[in-house]
Amino acid sequence: MTTQELIAQIRKKKSFLCIGLDVDLNKIPTYLLKEEDPIFAFNKAIIDATHHLCVAYKPNTAFYEAYGIKGWQSLEKTIQYLNSNYPEIYTIADAKRGDIGNTSTMYAKAFFKDLAFDSVTVAPYMGKDSVEPFLAFDNKHTIMLALTSNEGAFDFQTKEVDGKELYKQVLETSKGWKNSENLMYVVGATKAEYFAEIRKIVPTSFLLVPGVGAQGGNLQDVCKYGLSEHVGLLINSSRGIIYASNNTDFAAKAAIKAEELQKEMAVILEEV
Repeated sequence: MTTQELIAQIRKKKSFLCIGLDVDLNKIPTYLLKEEDPIFAFNKAIIDATHHLCVAYKPNTAFYEAYGIKGWQSLEKTIQYLNSNYPEIYTIADAKRGDIGNTSTMYAKAFFKDLAFDSVTVAPYMGKDSVEPFLAFDNKHTIMLALTSNEGAFDFQTKEVDGKELYKQVLETSKGWKNSENLMYVVGATKAEYFAEIRKIVPTSFLLVPGVGAQGGNLQDVCKYGLSEHVGLLINSSRGIIYASNNTDFAAKAAIKAEELQKEMAVILEEV
């Protein structure tokens, strides 16, 4: 999916909501455990109930890897279901990969070619040659960690090196990499006050923003500083939506929570 196609979907749906499909078998309704594939059954129900309210889904691969080969099969079925039934939806593999060049190339093939995701999250710590292999794929995006929402973010990301915070140096350096137009960035919602500074460096790039909802991030604050001319935001909510209920009405309750965010976004988009 191209950036322009993503922007068109945002405008059409009046939403820049991304729903995280982080499936924990200990949290889903117990009756689903009788299904042949409980993870896929859960995802399918969530997707069918919310696809008209969001523009993206983001499975965190750890929640699938934890269940071995069956988990990977559930992930594959989920993405195949999305691509077949809702091809307008943008898909994000939240895998946080990053390694030496030839290894990154194989990671990129796994997510872009085999699983057919539109994008994948990567860690930039190893630098240019660990990220550029992901950027080489046409109409695919690489979503690089920039400033995360966890407590440990302050261990490195905001430390000053030669008078400038490290996350700013990462952003500025990445703009010079080959095919950098295919880059997006992860910026945590709980760091809303940093968005104005980030927009000075990457004024038009899309930012994937986790942390709204269960982690305490505020949508209004993020949009105040983070919106770009073409929206430029994908706001992710996972637990706050998919675990709104653990009863038979879980999908309907998820849709209610998703719609609450979508309606807020529709009001905000009227002003952009």
